[in-house]
Amino acid sequence: MASIIKKLNKQTGVTYVYESESYWDKEKKQPRSRRKLIGKIDDTTGEIIPTGGRGARKKENPAVLSTDVPVDRELTVLCQEQAQQLHQNETEILSLKKQILELTLTVKEYQRRLSKIEELSKVCQKGGTAYGEKE
Repeated sequence: MASIIKKLNKQTGVTYVYESESYWDKEKKQPRSRRKLIGKIDDTTGEIIPTGGRGARKKENPAVLSTDVPVDRELTVLCQEQAQQLHQNETEILSLKKQILELTLTVKEYQRRLSKIEELSKVCQKGGTAYGEKE
């Protein structure tokens, strides 16, 4: 006995139509079914569009771009604007990297000075002399 089954693919939103045939599996002693893909349902008309089965899609003729077709002016302007924006972004990134390097060097200098101050502080606490003091 064959029946028609509709199955919605949640990822693509396409509803596929299958022909399902039930049969008895003697080895497992359970009912089983075989499904054969018929097609998919067109959302606008509700008609079943036959498919070629597994991987046998009919290829449409792609639009062939010839080299003598003039490029759209708006596309050219958009590409130029994007190139300028990209150049500006790259310049800003380089500037920020330079600032980071300078700040890193400044932090290292302050850390070096702080360690010297801590050393002098320890010497003074032990009763030693500091810079510029005479014994």
